[in-house]
Amino acid sequence: MSITAPLFQHHKHCDEIFADAEEACGKGDWTAGAAAFECLRGQLETHFASEEDLLFPAFEAATGMTSGPTEVMRGEHRQMRDLLAQMQGAVESRDSDAFGGAAETLLILMQQHNMKEENILYPMCDNALNSSDVGAALAERLK
Repeated sequence: MSITAPLFQHHKHCDEIFADAEEACGKGDWTAGAAAFECLRGQLETHFASEEDLLFPAFEAATGMTSGPTEVMRGEHRQMRDLLAQMQGAVESRDSDAFGGAAETLLILMQQHNMKEENILYPMCDNALNSSDVGAALAERLK
């Protein structure tokens, strides 16, 4: 198993929760929508933190690259956090249109972000960190 396999799996998990939150909020089921959104936000934050606290520093230390792909990914994490904050406000005000607009933007950003990670950064990390214990730490955090 690759070091980054838990992150691939977690992308799929977050996509499923995202769909649940989007469907419930779109229907105006704010109880289910708020619960699914809270779960999504927590899972995305866990994912981002796992990359920012474990994977990225290990990759940067192993390769010496500190202003390359990891910097781009951190910037995109900030953008996604901003969209999640907008979505949180929409949940609190029960505004389906605002939630849907921010969710649509987040979905596009997540899809692009995940493609870059899965096709470029994660393979680079697997190559650079093949003998490290980062994979086990990621798997533990993303249970």
